[in-house]
Amino acid sequence: MRRVLALSLLLAAPAALAHDYPTVARADYVLGCMAANGNTRLALERCACAIDAIAAQLPYERYEAADTALRMLAGNLGERGAAFRDPPQVRAEVEALRRAQAEATLQCFP
Repeated sequence: MRRVLALSLLLAAPAALAHDYPTVARADYVLGCMAANGNTRLALERCACAIDAIAAQLPYERYEAADTALRMLAGNLGERGAAFRDPPQVRAEVEALRRAQAEATLQCFP
C-alpha cells in the first residue's frame, strides 16, 4: 500500500508543480487582493482561492511577465512605459492574466 501511495505521489508531483508559484508571489497577490476587498476573513479566503485559480491557468513565468508589465504601466512612466504597453507579446500576456483574473473572480467571488 505504501508503495502505491508513494508511486502515485511521484507521478502526480510534476503535474502539481507545473504551475506552482513562489509563496511570496501568492502572498503578495493575496495581500493586495485583501486590501482591495476589505481585509476581512472572507476576503482572505476568496483571494487565496483567486490566486490558486490563476495559478491553475497560467504558468508562473507568464503571470510574472504580465504582473510586471501592469505594475510598470501603473507607475505612469510616460514614454518609458512604451516598452510595456506597445509590444504585442506583452499585451497578449496582460490579456491572458486579465482573463485568468476574470475567471478567478467568477469562481471565487460569487
